[in-house]
Amino acid sequence: MFQNNVPDVHLGIVAVSRDCFPMELSENRRKAVVATYKEKGKEIYECPVVIENEADAVKAAEDLLANGVNATVVYLGNFGPETPETIFAQKFGGPVMYAAAAEETQENLIDGRGDAYCGMLNASYNLGIRSIKAYIPEYPVGTASEICDMMDDFIPVARTAIGLSGLKIIAFGPRPNDFLACNAPIKKLFDLGVEIEENSELDLLVAVKEHDNDPRIPAVVADMEKELGAGNKMPTLLPKLAQFELTLLDWAEAHKGSRKYVAFANKCWPAFQTQFGFCPCYVNSRLTGRGIPVSCEVDIYGALSEYIGLCASEDVVTLLDINNSVPADMYLESIKDQYCYTHKDTFMGFHCGNTNAGKLSEYEMKYQLIQHRCLEPDKEPDVSRGTLEGNLLPGPITFFRLQGTAEGGLKSYVAEGEILPVAPRSFGGIGVFAIPEMGRFYRHVLIAKRYPHHGAVAFGHFGKAIFNIMKYLGVEDVAFNQPKGVYYPTENPFEN
Repeated sequence: MFQNNVPDVHLGIVAVSRDCFPMELSENRRKAVVATYKEKGKEIYECPVVIENEADAVKAAEDLLANGVNATVVYLGNFGPETPETIFAQKFGGPVMYAAAAEETQENLIDGRGDAYCGMLNASYNLGIRSIKAYIPEYPVGTASEICDMMDDFIPVARTAIGLSGLKIIAFGPRPNDFLACNAPIKKLFDLGVEIEENSELDLLVAVKEHDNDPRIPAVVADMEKELGAGNKMPTLLPKLAQFELTLLDWAEAHKGSRKYVAFANKCWPAFQTQFGFCPCYVNSRLTGRGIPVSCEVDIYGALSEYIGLCASEDVVTLLDINNSVPADMYLESIKDQYCYTHKDTFMGFHCGNTNAGKLSEYEMKYQLIQHRCLEPDKEPDVSRGTLEGNLLPGPITFFRLQGTAEGGLKSYVAEGEILPVAPRSFGGIGVFAIPEMGRFYRHVLIAKRYPHHGAVAFGHFGKAIFNIMKYLGVEDVAFNQPKGVYYPTENPFEN
């Protein structure tokens, strides 16, 4: 579904062997891992070179790259040579996981003992000396089957790393006035390997006008009509929206440059409505559904977060405001006796209409109420039309964000929860969310660490993958919702 904007991971494995240990030990253990992985119906390339020295490291890297491998497991079948096995990572250049073989049986602890448990310590030390970024599982020593499980956890990390190294975030316009929360110090984007292209709203307006009478518009309108179905309440607006969609897609293709993947961070109010004549929300939702995240309000780190969620989940993501509390009467009527959540565990996630139709129930095209109030309060909706409204589908979610700080650092948070099957009784793309201990998380992470109001949402529980991704990217501050009884550093232990 997202193959054009999300990389495919072609996994390989290479064994390493210290020259004072039998090479066959590493070789046979590597073969066992590969056989087990393939028994699970999964593909992996087995490098025939066993790395004992620096020349082997170069040969192995060349072999893997020649066979289309873009992410590799360095497998310590025995102790392993720390210098060659880390030089290999430098030569290979792509994401690398390090893991070690567990000893199989008490009956073979003389010639069959590999000491890879010890070797992982040296590997880690040397990765640090060389400033090599590598993925090391939580407990990186295991049997063939356990190593296969670790490789499954490595895949989303590798996919994201490859994606970010080829990503360009295209932005249009400065942030809306008084939206300092969406600050985006770009140095850290470059540190992550991401390219950034910043344009003005005028550039976009000129490009849209160049698409007047584009012969592809009717086909896009027909596709919109099919998607909207009974929710197609503003059919005369669709040609304008189709023209805008084609403009963004053409811009992405023409401006990728040296990059393979794109995401957008676009200004969407207030001048947009008066000059373009509509709200862009529905088009944003459609592009996100095709694997091209589009963040609102020029939220560049929001777009980055969405792309990370896309790589982690291989599914549609969205960007929402952590918006409003759940009224007490709604909590008492629809949540308290049905779910094991306190009132403070709940909140509403909202945005104007950027969530893809596939993640909404009973959606329809509408006008954006807030913009209507500001821009045309005494008129019938016109320039405020173009949002996709509906309640978010209930189910598990992961709320997360990677943010560049005003001080030039990186920080992130991740929390798992769910969207409840409770009618929000409001407007926009909206849902009633529940995250365990959300009240404390809100105060001592989101507020205390000065996060903006936008959070990315992946539809499923992907906390493990996203946490691993953030650590791989070098984010030292990765916050999560602490369980009850475990205090945040800023939390007053005498409060309750």
